[in-house]
Amino acid sequence: MSAVKRKEPQSSGARETPAKKFKSDKGSEYKGKPKYDKSNGSAPKANRENIAPQKVFEAKGNSKEAHAAQRALAKERKLQKPNADSIQEAKKLWEKLRIKSKVPKEERQKMVADLFEIVTGRVQDFVFKHDSVRTVQCAVRYGSKEQQKQIAMELKGSYKDLAQSRYAKFLVGKLLSECDEDVQKMVVSEFRGSIRRLINHPEASWILDDTYRGVCTKAQKADLLCEWYGPEFAVFKDSRSDGDAPADLKSILDTNPEKRKPIMDHLHGMIDQLVQKKMTGFTMLHDAMLQYSLALGGPSESESANEFYQMLKPDADDEGGDDLLKNLAFTRSGARVVCRALAYSNAKDRKLLLRVFKDHIETMAYDPNAVCVLLATYECVDDTVMTSKLIFPDLLGTKIPSTEDRYTAVVNHMHDPAARMALLYPLLGFKLKVPEEKVDTHMHALVAEVQQLRATTSKKDAEVRRAELAKALTADGTLFDTIEDRADYLVKSTPGCIFITQLLMAAEGDKSRAMAAVAQLAAGSPAEAEHASKHQPTGKLLKTLVSGKRYDPVTKTAVVVEPRLGFADVLYPVIAEYVVEWACSGSSFVVLNMAEDEVLGERKVMLKTLKKGKKDIEKAAKTGNKGAELLLGKL
Repeated sequence: MSAVKRKEPQSSGARETPAKKFKSDKGSEYKGKPKYDKSNGSAPKANRENIAPQKVFEAKGNSKEAHAAQRALAKERKLQKPNADSIQEAKKLWEKLRIKSKVPKEERQKMVADLFEIVTGRVQDFVFKHDSVRTVQCAVRYGSKEQQKQIAMELKGSYKDLAQSRYAKFLVGKLLSECDEDVQKMVVSEFRGSIRRLINHPEASWILDDTYRGVCTKAQKADLLCEWYGPEFAVFKDSRSDGDAPADLKSILDTNPEKRKPIMDHLHGMIDQLVQKKMTGFTMLHDAMLQYSLALGGPSESESANEFYQMLKPDADDEGGDDLLKNLAFTRSGARVVCRALAYSNAKDRKLLLRVFKDHIETMAYDPNAVCVLLATYECVDDTVMTSKLIFPDLLGTKIPSTEDRYTAVVNHMHDPAARMALLYPLLGFKLKVPEEKVDTHMHALVAEVQQLRATTSKKDAEVRRAELAKALTADGTLFDTIEDRADYLVKSTPGCIFITQLLMAAEGDKSRAMAAVAQLAAGSPAEAEHASKHQPTGKLLKTLVSGKRYDPVTKTAVVVEPRLGFADVLYPVIAEYVVEWACSGSSFVVLNMAEDEVLGERKVMLKTLKKGKKDIEKAAKTGNKGAELLLGKL
């Protein structure tokens, strides 16, 4: 009859000790580690008397019976632990509550009340166990605001320990997301003074950064970030209110120049520690790196600055680069650090930095922070051939084998504010505007900063660089082909109309087929209910293309594009049959702009046709049609 060895239960995080070997019938020696005598602290001899007796199950049947006996013993042990009955009862309620769709509202309220009756006063006993902490999270989720605050107050003073717990950290996150501002402020206040320890902790670091990014006010962020500058900012935290904690490192150093070295050394040590651990995804780290970068200046100003920017570069023999730059690019502060690094670097270093992003261009284009890195690349990298090969294939869908899917990708870029900026910036810069949205002022400021910093590192003239990129962008004709294929879809939205207008106005290349496709949308009588002219953005699109003028934000006037677009010559044959109806419709300005176009080949024929329908135009003018009224002056 064989004996089944029982394995002692172990606490979370404990290392499993190897199975002990006892003397066999053949006389092999015991090789287990001797236990120490806790009574006198002395190490006993390694013999059988010192080994704790182990209960051994006699398996009277097969292994199934032995396993059942083991489970029974485990259950018996659980029931012997403190609060075992309460935990089991709470877990039964949790099992029902977590299936939200199968519990009626009245029954849920009753179960929540029962759950709170169990955990109230014993929350501390529940939260540090992997199974019972879930019941407290459930109570927080379904409890009232008063009940949530009751649990939060019961845990007051232990939030640092909870954040460092493998399982209890999720309860902290639940409290921060579900509870009111008072609870959030209480949790943040307990983190203060321990930022260095928490940000380096494998469990607490993530909950700390989530709190910093999603919960903290601007003043609280400044207060927590100050602890990166040295121990004194943590020790004397209670002497400052939330409103007077300075986060701008450069201002602190200007005020206290004698503290520059200890502060910069401490900040560098914390940054380097996280970078070496590959813990580079924290927003707090990115904010600290930005402050460090601004305080250092350029790499030519000091050896410390040079070391910092060298730290950002991936190894030359590392094809994939590391995660530091990738993580930095997708936060506001991190993107600014990367942009500053690009502006300060030489041509060789810029190539190394950009190589890290080669497989992530499309993802960056859709992100409002990471897209700034692409704009900085346009502004400071002199090698426009490298820039074009790195960025444009992803934005134009060149890597997509299906033509239809390629057009769909371009259309999707046009309807996203960030991706549209990445695609059309080489053509228009910040002249790119859409009426219903505003370009982020942070983006303006960041590009302006890059333009200022590149003065000492970039050699190519900015206008030459822009022209080379614009030519490369339209070289393969993908953008014009997209307009030709999807014109009917693009004109249905304001961003699509803006895309067509700005591309045809600013881009170089063969635009004839694209203009013909847009012109065909105007075919038919404008009196039809579903006619394109009935849609206001489409009417504005046709009016602008016919005028051939683009708004210049510098002079604040409409300027004729060069070379002449000539859209009126393409449009008139399409609408010639209904030109009088157009003159009397809501899109009468399209005909007015044609009448003002001295270069239009069919201008005389059109004016002659309009004179024949002058009575209809006069009627439209009397109804308040401003375009018809102005057109009468041309006749």
